[in-house]
Amino acid sequence: MFDSLSERLGTTLDGLRGKGRLTEDDINAAMREIRLALLEADVNFAVVRQFVAAVKERAMGAEVLESLTPGQQVVKIVHEELTELMGSAGSGLSFSNRPPTVILMAGLQGSGKTTACGKLARVLAKQKRTPAMVACDVYRPAAIQQLQTLGKSLQVPVFERGTDADPVETAAWGIEQARAQGRDVVIIDTAGRLHIDEQLMDELVRIKQRTKPHDVLLVLDSMTGQDAVNVAERFAEAVDYDGVILTKLDGDARGGAALAVRAVTGKPIKYVSVGEKLDQLEPFHPDRMASRILGMGDVMGLIERAQEQFDEKQTEEMEARMRKGAFTLEDHLDLLQKTKNMGSLRGMLGMVPGLGRQLRNMQFDENQAARGISQMEAIILSMTPDERRNPRSINGSRRRRIAAGSGTTVQHVNQVLGQHKQMEKMMKQMKAGKMPNLGALMGR
Repeated sequence: MFDSLSERLGTTLDGLRGKGRLTEDDINAAMREIRLALLEADVNFAVVRQFVAAVKERAMGAEVLESLTPGQQVVKIVHEELTELMGSAGSGLSFSNRPPTVILMAGLQGSGKTTACGKLARVLAKQKRTPAMVACDVYRPAAIQQLQTLGKSLQVPVFERGTDADPVETAAWGIEQARAQGRDVVIIDTAGRLHIDEQLMDELVRIKQRTKPHDVLLVLDSMTGQDAVNVAERFAEAVDYDGVILTKLDGDARGGAALAVRAVTGKPIKYVSVGEKLDQLEPFHPDRMASRILGMGDVMGLIERAQEQFDEKQTEEMEARMRKGAFTLEDHLDLLQKTKNMGSLRGMLGMVPGLGRQLRNMQFDENQAARGISQMEAIILSMTPDERRNPRSINGSRRRRIAAGSGTTVQHVNQVLGQHKQMEKMMKQMKAGKMPNLGALMGR
């Protein structure tokens, strides 16, 4: 995701990083490239204009022009403004103190709304909640059956009354069924609709009035770009929804919807779907997404996905080491090995600091990524247990031995040690309760 935008922004910002001094002409040229990159990503023109103006105003300040590392300061500013553009902080769901919490799902036909219901149910089940789903899409052929299939695979009950039932009454009845079974969250799947279909929009309004949901989530297809933002505006006029789920983000090389939807509508993105599988729905974190767009990685996201591959004991052990600020090469090796089971290898490697920009400049395929992971594994496995626990002991002769033992070069060994050092720094910052340091992410 964001490949085109990441490549364009990365090339522009890489050109600034190496300069010891920036002039006004340098900044103006960079702003032109950033503006074009965002427009090509199908970001709303007004949003682009406002974003570029904010970056330029800060970049022209004394903090940048008089800095010893002006290029890196500009990168920091772009990261902060991207984060602000997408929402500053993540936004979760609103849970009721008196269950069940009701979540109403809305969206256009073909946006992936029914599948998003199943993915959200899985997320909630992982959080030790007991979700149920209600099938209120009585218009699309096989919509009820699709939701039932999802529910069966997740072991989540699906309440339905057939295609002849009234969707408003079905929604209210489904909530009562969930309450009777002691379910603490109810996800209502409504019919996909065209935004110009007044009858279906009115039905959605009536379902909302009848069920009084705690969260109304609009499901948007990110691949429709600026059209998705237009849809979000029209839905906001009819139904005051609380947040957005962006689907198909893994297939969106541009990213216009993710960048602009909050700026235009004021509604936060709550979740993003990054694949077709049921386990590929992620909470949306604007700061992490900004880091990924700029090729800085997403260590926290990587760890969270990896933890799903650990058993409870392994998770507790890793958390204990992290609290002590310890992150050894053995931990690093565990993360690499678990990466193989966490979806797209390109996506996972893009979360590793320092690899994002490298991935932009290579013809990537999954086999190549698998070989890269295997190479890093071989390097770490060629170290002694003491070296893995204490990488600072690895001097020049040991690096040559490790390279020979893993069938790689000293340069490859140095790259692995450098990546580990960056991750170790971030673990120490997490111990101190600080946000990830941008300098560490950029290898400063």
